[in-house]
Amino acid sequence: MKILHTEASCGWGGQEIRILEESRGLIARGHQVSIVCPAHARMTAEAPRFGVPVVALPLEFKTIAGFRALRHHLAATRPDVVNTHSSADSWLTGLACATLGGPPAIVRTRHISAPVSGNFANRWLYRQAKGVVTTGESLRRHLLETLALDPRRVVSVPTGIDTERFSPVKCSADKSSARLALGLDPARRYLGIVATLRSWKGHLFLLDAFASLNRPDLHLLIVGEGPMRGPIEDKIAALKLGGHVTLAGQRSDPEHWLQALDIFCLPSYANEGVPQAILQAMLCALPIVTTPVGAILEAVSAGNTALVVPPQDAAALARAIARLLDDSEFATRLGESARRRASANFSKETMLDRMESVFLQATTP
Repeated sequence: MKILHTEASCGWGGQEIRILEESRGLIARGHQVSIVCPAHARMTAEAPRFGVPVVALPLEFKTIAGFRALRHHLAATRPDVVNTHSSADSWLTGLACATLGGPPAIVRTRHISAPVSGNFANRWLYRQAKGVVTTGESLRRHLLETLALDPRRVVSVPTGIDTERFSPVKCSADKSSARLALGLDPARRYLGIVATLRSWKGHLFLLDAFASLNRPDLHLLIVGEGPMRGPIEDKIAALKLGGHVTLAGQRSDPEHWLQALDIFCLPSYANEGVPQAILQAMLCALPIVTTPVGAILEAVSAGNTALVVPPQDAAALARAIARLLDDSEFATRLGESARRRASANFSKETMLDRMESVFLQATTP
């Protein structure tokens, strides 16, 4: 198939990484896949690293220029299917396809759990799509209830993760080696979060929880970059945690940072599907503390593969972290169960199989 992805977002996080990983996987299976996105988007710079062809178009906003550019591109390249991902590019694609003779099939992917308004315009837009994909079943149910879509056209396809790349260390010596390779002290214990620095990921609540633990041997690793870096730095200074927290920035090797951790934490309070970082941590057999936000509970099972606490509750977060620090056998069991669950349900190959099926169904008359 000839598949085109459109993405208006200029940010960098799980949504953008999924598009590129999925594209790379389908290219390896013999499909022609390319991406269009704004010239200054991070994806434009990153796509070559993934081996994915990219074309810069003015899609960041709903403009006449963006409509014309995308319509011209569709007419010139004639893809079989267009997979849209954000609001602006979905609208531009819907309008462009409505004005083309013999337009490509549209598939709309909804990545986040933010509510969708059930107004007439949104109903028209989503019904233009031959298929709608969500990254979690709870997101799927919301769209069905809000937009009255045909349930046969709406499927949940959580992001798949490379089970070989994200794997647990085999022994304590391997964990020490992983830490040394990153310039970390192998004698310390490490709590960590891997996530774009956005408000709803809950970094500020994690810092409050970490400060209240008052454990001198524990160090917090914050891996990721984003608009909340300034407030996070201010919070670290206010709590006098400068020597106990490392802001590692955006990394291309998150698996190595996860393998260096003792505990993974993702205290999100909004906008989550099934987060890739949760699945990556599960595959690394890490004990996890998280929240029941979005579709997170479709990945983890409370008490069996993770400890789940209320969102925006630093005290509950601290208690859960302390429990894992103080009960190493329980933490190990939790991590091993998480690895088994993620391997069975959230592999990259499973995602690619399901997306191939979605695209094939969308292009079948």
